[in-house]
Amino acid sequence: MSLGVLSPHLNTPPNNQGILIGDKVYSEVFLAIDSSIIPDERFSSTPSMLDGLDHETETDLRILGCELIQSAGILLRLPQVAMATGQVLFQRFFYSKSYIKHSFEIVAMACVNLASKIEESPRRVRDVINVFHHLKQGKGKKSSPLVLDQNYINTKNQVIKAERRILKELGFCVHVKHPHKIIVMYLQVLECEKNQMLVQTAWNYMNDALRTNAFVRFEPETIACACIYLAARVLQIPLPSKPHWYLLFGATKENIKEICISTMKLYSREKPISEQLEKQVEKRKVALEEARLKAKGQNPNLTPALAAIGGFSPASKPSSPREVKMEEKSPNSKLVQGSENRQLFAKSPLNGSMKKERKVFQNGKNHSRSRSRSRSQSRSPHRHRRSHSGTYSSHSSHSPSPRQHKGRRVSPVTQLRTERDRKSESSRRGNKRRRSRSRTRSTSRERGRDRDYVKHKHDRATSHHWDHRERERDRSRDHGRSKHQSRSHSGHSRHSK
Repeated sequence: MSLGVLSPHLNTPPNNQGILIGDKVYSEVFLAIDSSIIPDERFSSTPSMLDGLDHETETDLRILGCELIQSAGILLRLPQVAMATGQVLFQRFFYSKSYIKHSFEIVAMACVNLASKIEESPRRVRDVINVFHHLKQGKGKKSSPLVLDQNYINTKNQVIKAERRILKELGFCVHVKHPHKIIVMYLQVLECEKNQMLVQTAWNYMNDALRTNAFVRFEPETIACACIYLAARVLQIPLPSKPHWYLLFGATKENIKEICISTMKLYSREKPISEQLEKQVEKRKVALEEARLKAKGQNPNLTPALAAIGGFSPASKPSSPREVKMEEKSPNSKLVQGSENRQLFAKSPLNGSMKKERKVFQNGKNHSRSRSRSRSQSRSPHRHRRSHSGTYSSHSSHSPSPRQHKGRRVSPVTQLRTERDRKSESSRRGNKRRRSRSRTRSTSRERGRDRDYVKHKHDRATSHHWDHRERERDRSRDHGRSKHQSRSHSGHSRHSK
């Protein structure tokens, strides 16, 4: 069933590349039962095989997933049609996606949930998760209830996302035509519908064939003919053979034989163990992740690989290394630059007016620095003296580096100016030192006077305190003696009376 014309403005272009809506051509959407049949080329190289999973492990995973869907459908009391739809969706999805990148258990839950909606028997996601949790614990063991924690919330979100992913991957073509009714109809044509054993056996083989890839390779009519043929051979019930009865329904002998062989192989296979299959899938997933990181040039711990950065070299700096070292290491570079600025400033016409302001500013600044230096020297006299730039250096350190003046001729006027600046600067420094020494001496004298005054005051206070205590003690003694004398005098007078 192809998508027809939606409006009178739709026109199909002559080259049949899509649908013309206005001025744009859109691709055509084709929905049909035949679109659920997978071509034979995709069976030889599935996405799981491309990721490194072997064919036997993939077959076991398909069988295990379909068995989980069938068991969960029985516990959820779903109709058989819903369970069959879930298994077909599961098979179709993993022919488009890999078992390495998608958890088969989460996809199986999503298929059960989606199939229950398609077949109009919806079940809650919580019920589906509880049933799968019960099946995972095993039949012989006592099942514990599922705890409604963050893990449960994450699983529920994963199931909902997986359901959307299935719909997107299958193109929303999720309707499945099942051969259940077709089997009964064909047996009525063959006049064998009264044989209940034949009907039930053919029905059972059809349910078992859901674990194989027969439902994504062949039409439902061919599957119904193969199940009837297999049930008749097992029960030894003769069917018309001249001509063969299945030719009437459009089936071929080769297709019937292939379906019968794939169904009978299920009974000779060992039952898949989920723990072993999960370990194999996890191992392959780790190997793929390591290969991906190696291709990016990283180790498994997300550190860069040494082989990938063997030819790495840092970008060179624009200047030569000698100049960079000189600029970084020489402490006089700033002073030389300052002297050059002073030379340029001396030539400017605004020199006379700006020089006074600069002198006032420097005097104020030097005054505050000398005050702070004098305080620090009075506190710690054994410290080294600092220069005005804040570094421990002598007078010779302020001279410009000879390397920087090498290869550059200086005029004699400039030399005289620089010598004059040096002399004025040295005299200025000497004056500053004398001022700072006199200030430190005056401050130390003032502090000594303050200490003596405080000590004298403290001694006077303590002596006054002890004098006051002695007076109080003498008063208390005199008062006690007077009381004792008055009592003795009164007692003596009484005795004489």
